[in-house]
Amino acid sequence: MRRAQSPTLPANRPPLVIPIFIPHQGCPHRCLFCNQQPITGEAEPATTDETSKAIAATIRLWLERSPRQGRRVQVAFYGGSFTGLPQWQQQQLLSAVQPFIRQGQVDGIRLSTRPDYVDNDTPSMLLSLGVETVELGVQSMEESVLKQSQRGHNVQQIANAIAVLKGAGLTTGAQLMLGLPGETTASAIAGAHRLALLRPDFARLYPVLVIRGSGLEVWHRQGRYRTPSLWRAVVLAGRLNRILAQQAIKVVRTGLQPSAELEANLVAGPYHPAFGELVKSRLLFNETRRQLAPYRGQACRLTLASQDHSLFSGQRRCGEKRLAQLHLLDQTTIVFNDTPGLRGHVEVVGLSHSP
Repeated sequence: MRRAQSPTLPANRPPLVIPIFIPHQGCPHRCLFCNQQPITGEAEPATTDETSKAIAATIRLWLERSPRQGRRVQVAFYGGSFTGLPQWQQQQLLSAVQPFIRQGQVDGIRLSTRPDYVDNDTPSMLLSLGVETVELGVQSMEESVLKQSQRGHNVQQIANAIAVLKGAGLTTGAQLMLGLPGETTASAIAGAHRLALLRPDFARLYPVLVIRGSGLEVWHRQGRYRTPSLWRAVVLAGRLNRILAQQAIKVVRTGLQPSAELEANLVAGPYHPAFGELVKSRLLFNETRRQLAPYRGQACRLTLASQDHSLFSGQRRCGEKRLAQLHLLDQTTIVFNDTPGLRGHVEVVGLSHSP
C-alpha cells in the first residue's frame, strides 16, 4: 500500500445559516418522542414581542461574529411548527427579519413545520416575506409508526404538503426519524423509497433518542420501547442515505446537533456527537470496498478527496484496517487530492504495472 499527496486547494465556503429556535410554538401537542427544550437548548419565550426582539438581536450577533464574505445568508426558524401559528404571528416573526433582507445582509428565510399545517394558501404569505425553504417533520412514511408515535398526521398529508410547497416554488425538505416505535428495518427502507418518489429537494435523518421528559422516556422505563444500537442506527442511516441519493435527494444532515443540554437530558438511544461522520465513513467504506473488489491482487490506484482522509480511515482506523484484512490494499496506491467534485466519491483505476 502506497500513498501520494497532492497540494491542497481552497474549498468553496458553505452558506451561513442563522438559527432561531421557537420550541413547541405552533404545535398543539407533543409527540411521543418530543421534548424540544433539551434538544434546542432554548426555553419557550413569554411573548411574541420578546421573540421578535430576540430574533433581531440574534441576527445582529451572528452577522458581527460571522461576516458574509461571499456566502449566502439564511435565517432559519427551527423547533416549532411555524405554519401552525396564527398568521398574524407568523407575519410578526418573519417581519423581524425583513430589515436585514432589505439591507442585503440576509438573503432569505427557511423554517420547519408539520405536514398537516400546510394547505394551498400557505405558500403565498411565506413567499411574500422572503421564505425560500420549508422543512417538513415527516418522521416516518409508515402509517402505523406515525400512529404509535402519536404524530397526529398521516402519509397522505405528507404527500400533499410536499406537492403544495414544491408546486409554489419553495425548496422543500423532509426530516425522517430512525428507530421510532413499531418501525422495522424493512419498513424504514420501504418508507425511504416512498419518500423518494415524492421528490423533496433534500432530507435530514435523525436517530430516535430518548429524552428526559418525553413520553418515550416513560415507554423506555416500562420496557415498552427498546432503543436501537449505535451500530444498527449507523447502518440503517447509511442505507436510507443511499436510497435518497440514488434519486438525487441530498441528505444535508444525519444526526442531531450535539450540545451540552442534549447530552445532559439524554436517557438512552444511539447518540454519538459525530453520528453523521460515522455514517459517511460507513458509506465511503462500502463504496471503496465495492470498487476495489475487482482489482484484488492487481495493481491499482485509489483516489479520494483530501477532506475524506479521516472518513476513509474510520474511527481508530477501523475502515482502513478492514480493507487491508480483505487484501484490497495489497497493491493499491492511495492518492488524496482536492479535485473539484471528488469529495464523497471514490475513483479506482487499474495500473499496467506496480508503480
